[in-house]
Amino acid sequence: MILVLVLTLFLQSDVFAQGRLLQKEEYISEERHLSQIRMLTFEGENAEAYLSFDNASLVFQRRGPEETCDQIYVMDSTGNRMKRVSNGQGRTTCSYFLPDGSVIYATTAYNDAQCPPPPDFSKGYVWPLYPTYDIVRADTATGKILSTIIKGNNYDAEATVSPDGKRIVYTSIIDDDIELFTCSIDGSDIRRITHSAGYDGGAFFSPDGKKIVYRASRPIGQDLEKHTALVRENLVRPSKLDIYVMNTDGTNPIRVTNNGAANFAPFMHPDGKRIIFCSNMDDAKGRNFDLYMINIDGTGLERITYSGEFDGFPMFTSDGKKLVFCSNRLNKKSGDTNVFIADWND
Repeated sequence: MILVLVLTLFLQSDVFAQGRLLQKEEYISEERHLSQIRMLTFEGENAEAYLSFDNASLVFQRRGPEETCDQIYVMDSTGNRMKRVSNGQGRTTCSYFLPDGSVIYATTAYNDAQCPPPPDFSKGYVWPLYPTYDIVRADTATGKILSTIIKGNNYDAEATVSPDGKRIVYTSIIDDDIELFTCSIDGSDIRRITHSAGYDGGAFFSPDGKKIVYRASRPIGQDLEKHTALVRENLVRPSKLDIYVMNTDGTNPIRVTNNGAANFAPFMHPDGKRIIFCSNMDDAKGRNFDLYMINIDGTGLERITYSGEFDGFPMFTSDGKKLVFCSNRLNKKSGDTNVFIADWND
């Protein structure tokens, strides 16, 4: 308890007002694209940190030391003024800003104020697809729910927003499969944009709003039967995922990676020609994830991070000069994941 109190006092001090700037001995020489790395959070599980349209703020999911389930938080992109937006009930995930500064996220709180149970790991490493997730829009100043965008009896989550702020892409279950949909900001005009067997999710719009980059699995034979059986139990096994790009209406899907690994969290560089993503392709045991960059045609693969710890959920500022990502590096304790921002050197 004393250690937590001391750490809290440090976090609130001026020393950390702009995030902690990593010292030279904490830099990794192979990470030539990253400099002026700042650590913005310092304890707990912090993930999926995404920038506001003006690049001034971040919204992310966090499980602090005293929280049993992930909740949605916002803070300045300097790490200042962190506060919780969600109400502390249920489980929340996959938050994203709208142009007006409000945020969208998925929550189970409408259905149950308690934290939902973890998945059954007797089936191996699986992700839960809680059917109680609904997508809502909230005010960041008050936390008030402004509207419910998607509500139903299926898993509805993983929502992000188009560059013009007019449409949302999100993941839902239909016909015993996990597919991508788009809709208007108010939840109207829902359009299904993927129709292939396997998991489709984790989607982001391209900078010009004409394409969508996403992760997908394409199991066949017995693997497909196992996939379908797991989805019926609201589970998915993310051991093999590849990065895809398609038009926003779902046409012309193109497979960008094909390495037999788990590739996810893709985000396009502002030039619209490259994708940064997370993968375990260089770990024979499949446990460690790093960031990689690849051209949208699948050429020019380059490894970006080498920390030996998890590095994921990358997002560029709109000018491409900075990169936000989440990492297990420099943890205070095992299991922590923190938010970092760095200058991007092309």
